[in-house]
Amino acid sequence: MSEKKSCSEKSGRVVPVIDRNRCEGKADCVRVCPYEVFEIGVISADQRSALSIRGKLKAWGHGGKQAFVVQPNLCHACNLCVEACPENAISLGSVS
Repeated sequence: MSEKKSCSEKSGRVVPVIDRNRCEGKADCVRVCPYEVFEIGVISADQRSALSIRGKLKAWGHGGKQAFVVQPNLCHACNLCVEACPENAISLGSVS
């Protein structure tokens, strides 16, 4: 686990949102997140069917692997995942 960065929020106030049409499952978010919010998995058939043509091609090219937010309540809004993602597939959204 990497060193914890000074974060702007307490956990549970924001949640990472992954753009499935952009994510290529390169796992940069997994590597940089000090709170273990992400993991790499394979998208489901339902998730794949919701993708754009470009998104489907990207998913196919990467074996369907993408990042998943598995512990959203642990996100501290440190923004490391957003900065690390080479596809700009991650944003931080408010918890509703």
